[in-house]
Amino acid sequence: MRTVFVSIAALLIAAPLAAQGWIEPAPGRPDFGVRKTRTVVSVRVIDRIAHVEVEEWFRNEGGGLGEGDYIYPLPGEAVFSNFSLFQGDEELRGETMDAREARAIYEEIVRRKKDPALIELVGHGLVRARVFPINPGDTRKITLRYTQLLERAGDALQLRYAAGGRFGMGRTEGGTTPRPMPEDVPLTFTVTAPGDVFGEPFSPTHRLRVTDTDRRLTIRPEDDLVGDFVLLLPLVRPVVGISVVAHRPVGEDGYFMLTLSPGAARGSILPRDLTAVVDVSGSMSGAKIEQVREALRQLLGSLGPNDRFRLVAFSNRVRAYRAEWTAASARERERAREWIDNLQANGGTNIEGALAEAFRTESPEDRLPIVVFLTDGLPSVGERNPERIGEQAEARRGNARVFAFGVGYDVNTYLLDRLSAAGRGTTEYVEPGEGVEDALGTLAAKIQHPILADLRIGTAPVELDEVYPRELPDLFLGEELVVFGRYRPSRRQAGELVITGSRNGRPERFGTRVRFPADEPGNDYIPRLWASRKIGELSREIRLRGHNAELEREIRETALRYGLLSEYTSYLVQEPLDNDRVALGAGLPSRPGRRMAAPAPAAPAEATGALAVAQSEEARMRREAKTSADIAVAEDEVLNRGHFGQSRHVAGRLFREIQSTWTDLRHETSQRTVRVESFSPAYFAVLQALPELEPYLKAFDRVVVAGERVSVLVGPDGDRELSERALARIVREFRGN
Repeated sequence: MRTVFVSIAALLIAAPLAAQGWIEPAPGRPDFGVRKTRTVVSVRVIDRIAHVEVEEWFRNEGGGLGEGDYIYPLPGEAVFSNFSLFQGDEELRGETMDAREARAIYEEIVRRKKDPALIELVGHGLVRARVFPINPGDTRKITLRYTQLLERAGDALQLRYAAGGRFGMGRTEGGTTPRPMPEDVPLTFTVTAPGDVFGEPFSPTHRLRVTDTDRRLTIRPEDDLVGDFVLLLPLVRPVVGISVVAHRPVGEDGYFMLTLSPGAARGSILPRDLTAVVDVSGSMSGAKIEQVREALRQLLGSLGPNDRFRLVAFSNRVRAYRAEWTAASARERERAREWIDNLQANGGTNIEGALAEAFRTESPEDRLPIVVFLTDGLPSVGERNPERIGEQAEARRGNARVFAFGVGYDVNTYLLDRLSAAGRGTTEYVEPGEGVEDALGTLAAKIQHPILADLRIGTAPVELDEVYPRELPDLFLGEELVVFGRYRPSRRQAGELVITGSRNGRPERFGTRVRFPADEPGNDYIPRLWASRKIGELSREIRLRGHNAELEREIRETALRYGLLSEYTSYLVQEPLDNDRVALGAGLPSRPGRRMAAPAPAAPAEATGALAVAQSEEARMRREAKTSADIAVAEDEVLNRGHFGQSRHVAGRLFREIQSTWTDLRHETSQRTVRVESFSPAYFAVLQALPELEPYLKAFDRVVVAGERVSVLVGPDGDRELSERALARIVREFRGN
């Protein structure tokens, strides 16, 4: 199993590959019983060509012959070659239609079936072929093959596949309320690519399962493939690769995802000075002290021949294995293990003394100093004030990187977070009952081979802003570094992006040609990941510096704007609403940027306890989010604390169900609301004019979506027709033009 990371050297962007197809029955066949049973999608990447094969199995579960058209959606901008379509071994005569030709077909299907799951296809092209009659009980396989040329747009290969929501044409029981019903059809999706050409893959949308067999990469989503799947494949580079993927909606600054990936040359690894500082006070007795011993053994095992180490244990007093640095020879590591085996848990907790000893010895510029600090308690010996302990540690830290671990809930999250924030590291918390050695073992593997230190973004063809993380951490082998930020478009959209750093005490410079487009509607997963990073950074700042009304407002507005759950937006979901106003389409307090209806609740001031640990962990997960799945894990922390009721996130917005109407949290009580009848001519006219509504109309059968100066309510009651003038006004006010 390969570690999932990305090195970047040639960014190739594919138009989104199509979602799966289905068989549409011939007219006048209400007893149509053909159902899809399985889909297998295989993509082979060779040079700049993606060879795509889609296999789908259909079974006739009805009582009569199954006749119809096989329909396979195509993104309007996709260009295909070597197109072929088979039913079993017999080639079908298929036709392709562009988005304009296909629109009428899709709209007619949506209108007839009253199935909002299909509206995402309006605006796509299609492949259509008449399939042979399928006898009752028979299963037929349909195979679609095509090749697609991939374009260069930077330093990595970007492959997108639109799996969609995998919905069928079902209805709720009784058939009174149209809703997309899950089509429980297995989908297997596999990408293969040469492992000697490409580095480790990375996906910002899904977790991956990657294997490398005989220099052949096989990549699959770790979980069920739903929604848009984005895959980055790097070309192998010796030290570091650079990639930029951008998103820029009309009328605002752009967003970018910068990925730095270590290359294949192990000769670039920096020598380390590793200091392990562990709590051996009385509260660490029993299973915890044995876990600490095992964790220290793992850290020793991760040392290379050029590394040096120090071991520090503290309770009432502070003890060190050696006063100075020790070379990580096999003989010295064996002696250190004997010292570890004799550690016993007793006494109090002298954190100030332990940190003073950890930072006492300095390291030369050509080595990377790393301090791993672990405790399960509050300071009880020596200096006990967390503020003064933090000040003293920062004054002594020098250039050391600090990775802190808090075990259990009786730790001071303020102190641990402050140590790691200043030391370009992270703080992780080990829940009661979890293994300390597992957490430290993961860190030991991550920081084993440093490639570059003191990273900075140098020159860029455009002005970069609000970059997260604000201070770049070090780059380690096997771990991609992902950075999110904003950019201001300029006449010079393309140019060299430069990354600087240090290696073995020498300055290094790496650059590549990238593009920051003036208009890029794709890659719309980037803004939400950027917003998650921003909220995580602001949350840590509040926890370290205390309550700040301006920062809390900024968190609240960012969360609402990008559809993220946070402590500072939870009160909006619980706000009691007037039923009459809800019925008229009114919903919740003002949107971001406007005066809020109620003040945000103050975050708890406590730095210890289960809640403090949970909030610190949530902020860390947001700061480190690389994929949409990471955001979901962070938001589970908020949901588990019970701050939200019946709410859903869809396409960057939060909705709450109010009297059977899903209401956008950005909707204003005073805002004009336009009613549109579902599946009417007005419905499709609005959808064509405002395609950004598609994910919300697909997700809900009755919904209020807020624009800048008008909200759109779609449901069973509303306007069936709209004049061109009325439609133009809706578009203008919704987008704020």
